[in-house]
Amino acid sequence: MVIWIVIAVVVLLLLWVIATYNGFVKLAVSCDEAFSTMDVYLKKRFDLIPNLVETVKGYAAHESETLKAVTEARSAVGNSSTTAEKLENENILSGTLRSLFAVAESYPDLKANANFIELMDQLKSVENDIANSRKYYNAVVKKFNVKCRVFPSAIIARVFGYEAKPMFEVSSEAERENVKVDFGTSK
Repeated sequence: MVIWIVIAVVVLLLLWVIATYNGFVKLAVSCDEAFSTMDVYLKKRFDLIPNLVETVKGYAAHESETLKAVTEARSAVGNSSTTAEKLENENILSGTLRSLFAVAESYPDLKANANFIELMDQLKSVENDIANSRKYYNAVVKKFNVKCRVFPSAIIARVFGYEAKPMFEVSSEAERENVKVDFGTSK
């Protein structure tokens, strides 16, 4: 009788380990899928930026510092090798794009340019898609990270090498502030 109880406990423990491990696998795949979805939209934005920069250059040639910052941030995103690095560089790129938009506000002729308007509409649509995909990514990563940290599944996470994944967060207080546009001093 004791042997059957021990065997039942061992079988239940083994089933729990298998179920918990499979749960981690499913969540890890969901995290990868969520990041890939977000990455598709980030790539769309990445591809729009050169056209936007070229359009702004024609009207705001003396705003070279801002244009250079956008170009460098775009390059940093392209050279990112890890998920965490890519997320950090995407935050930097978002900040430089905000500066570019502020520059564009100072040039009425640029804001009236049909090509610029079309690019801005495309970018606005992509930014909405990025925001939604970030929410989805963060929700999936939250589930994964909670499972990695709560007992007893934290034991399985450690045994099989699962670690918490990075959330997509705003990286600085400056990015949380509204963009300040000064129409009187930019020209």
